[in-house]
Amino acid sequence: MLKSIFILLSFFLFSLSPLMAHCQIPCGIFEDNLRFDLMEEHFVTIEKSMKKIVELSEAKTLDYNQIVRWVMNKEQHADELSHIITYYFMAQRIKVVELKDPNFVLYSQQITVLHKMLVAAMKCKQSTDASLIATLRALHGELKKLYFGDKKQDHPHKH
Repeated sequence: MLKSIFILLSFFLFSLSPLMAHCQIPCGIFEDNLRFDLMEEHFVTIEKSMKKIVELSEAKTLDYNQIVRWVMNKEQHADELSHIITYYFMAQRIKVVELKDPNFVLYSQQITVLHKMLVAAMKCKQSTDASLIATLRALHGELKKLYFGDKKQDHPHKH
């Protein structure tokens, strides 16, 4: 009985793994547009969490349980955003380019935007400053242009 429960639980958890992260093996299956959409969802969720934290903190009667839950939600989505930035884009999709390579300028711009996004995501965890969401959205748009170039739907190196 216990073995059956373990197998069922394992199957359930492994079936969710594509929703949680992309593998880091050279499988060649990439969903670039999906990652950009997921980042946007994280922006919305972080923003809503910030608003709820502020709202609940200004209430006459403080509901610490709900405040903590919204803080944890904000933290989780900022972490997931950071995960997409680092493990999907920086580790798997944007390939290192040497200084002499003609694509070095583009590479440098992409990495700089991703780094700025990481810093903004970290700051989202530290505060309820809604201007950080505007910064993330602007950087997201900039990354999309740099990443896709003239192609709106596919990355030029999509497998």
